[in-house]
Amino acid sequence: MKRLDFFFRAILATVAIATWLAIIAVYAGVRFNLTPSLPMGLYVVSSADRAQLVTFCPPPLAPGDTAFSRGYAARGSCDDGGAPLMKPIVARAGDTVVIDANGIAVNGVILPNSTARAVDSLGRQLPTYSQGMYRVPAGFFWAISSYNPGSVDSRYYGPLSNIRIREFVRPLLTWPALASSS
Repeated sequence: MKRLDFFFRAILATVAIATWLAIIAVYAGVRFNLTPSLPMGLYVVSSADRAQLVTFCPPPLAPGDTAFSRGYAARGSCDDGGAPLMKPIVARAGDTVVIDANGIAVNGVILPNSTARAVDSLGRQLPTYSQGMYRVPAGFFWAISSYNPGSVDSRYYGPLSNIRIREFVRPLLTWPALASSS
């Protein structure tokens, strides 16, 4: 009985310590990515001039249809109740973005894994941004993860307003994961 009591207390103490360490890490600027859109691991809040990755609250995919309601984002602090998405910025004000059947090109360079899909992994229709050539206006950016072809990003949203950016981040400790569809 004493052995079981000790084991239970040890597990409880370990969980409590891990929880407090996670809370401290978040307040210290460490962010956890457990999604396949980017390498899984730890990211740290960074200054805008050093970071190529952002966390942002996405706009609705369609009226009443959000990344959170579809299960693409966990519960979080965005207006729709979902967590901010973490993606690379691939185009900024003044850049040229071309969308065609081959995917998305920025300033003439095609991005790997950037072809929009018609449906997600559950067969639900995905709204695709219209094919064509776009110049990114001031105050906007495009965020696309070429790490995973199933990423939900600007291939569906188009250009995003800079006011949607929550934080700039950079990798701290990451590990490769098997890419999967959304």
